[in-house]
Amino acid sequence: MPPTDGTRGGRRTVVAEPRAMVVLSWLLLPLLGAAICWLVQWSAGWVASLRHVPWRWFFRMIDSVDEPWAGLGALLLGALAGLLLAGIAADARLTVTVDDDRVVLVRGNTTQEFRRERVAGVFRAGKQLVLLDTEGGELARETSDLPADRLRAAFAAHGYPWHVDGDPYRDEWRRWVEDAAGLPAGAGPLLRARQRAVEKGDRRDMAELRTELARLGVVVRDERKRQYWRPTRPTGG
Repeated sequence: MPPTDGTRGGRRTVVAEPRAMVVLSWLLLPLLGAAICWLVQWSAGWVASLRHVPWRWFFRMIDSVDEPWAGLGALLLGALAGLLLAGIAADARLTVTVDDDRVVLVRGNTTQEFRRERVAGVFRAGKQLVLLDTEGGELARETSDLPADRLRAAFAAHGYPWHVDGDPYRDEWRRWVEDAAGLPAGAGPLLRARQRAVEKGDRRDMAELRTELARLGVVVRDERKRQYWRPTRPTGG
């Protein structure tokens, strides 16, 4: 049986959302969805009778469905919507496994694995877990609600350097703008393309372009649809 959240199992530590919360999400979200849809169906006639209510035609259409099909359909539709939300939530959860030899990050169907010798430091930036490489770049920057104290304890238990004060390169970050000075050759077009991906919310393209920029010696992060960058090797180091 694998180790649970925040516990040491053999020579590895797993930090994940508690199983009880996972189970509750699969149970409560379908129930909540069914309840909301049933309430909408139950009140559709009354809402449709009100003047100046947007989408009156929609509520009239719902009210026109005969019972018991209207109530049963609402319950089924709501439950399915809740299951969909639970699945989306499950796919977004991050699980961090740490041992003496490697770090493994799993989110949905995506797994990232980093050998111990590649990880030069670890810190938490807001809700983001960041793994630094030996060249001053970033191996990973993943957002999650996992408790910072459990993450810190997991990495410390296996000898990984945890930066208590956060990002050691915080003073090197600059906001990206067109024709920004100091960028390596070829980084400008990639940042422009990535900015378009950021604005569209295209996470796959963002990740691919982030990898391309890392090859050029540029580390990038996002904040409110803005890109911030720094050189792989800090200018002061």
